[in-house]
Amino acid sequence: MSKLELRTEGDTHVIVTRHFKAPPEAVYRAHTETSLVQKWLLGPPGWTMPVCINEAKPGGKIRYEWADGNGNGFYLTGEFVELVPFSKIVHVERMFLPDPTPDNHVETRFEPDGTGTKMTMRMTLPDSETRAAMLASGMEHGMEDSYARLETMI
Repeated sequence: MSKLELRTEGDTHVIVTRHFKAPPEAVYRAHTETSLVQKWLLGPPGWTMPVCINEAKPGGKIRYEWADGNGNGFYLTGEFVELVPFSKIVHVERMFLPDPTPDNHVETRFEPDGTGTKMTMRMTLPDSETRAAMLASGMEHGMEDSYARLETMI
């Protein structure tokens, strides 16, 4: 199983790359079908997603709520901007921790790579301070756990 690669670019970008041993269609569906998203996008072990709204169409709403079973939680809202079946998703998201973070513009691409799918996610944040806070939040570990879970599902 390939590991997640995370790098920064300029002052405001985060680039996440990961390979999956599944075709682009399967990885794309796992990002757009609500019942699938709710099973894998959980972050660290012990967390759940009791609310998952994922209207995968231009203008469609996103709302994910996570809980750790001990009274802790947070949520994310957003909107889909563009979806190109099996190859690209563009959306805007904001976290509530509990105060809202600035908008994060995200473009995710799914490309066949001969052994499965190369997923590249490009996040664009408003400034370097917002990016630094996001990276310091432990986001990378939560993504690693979530994508490892996804790999076992597809």
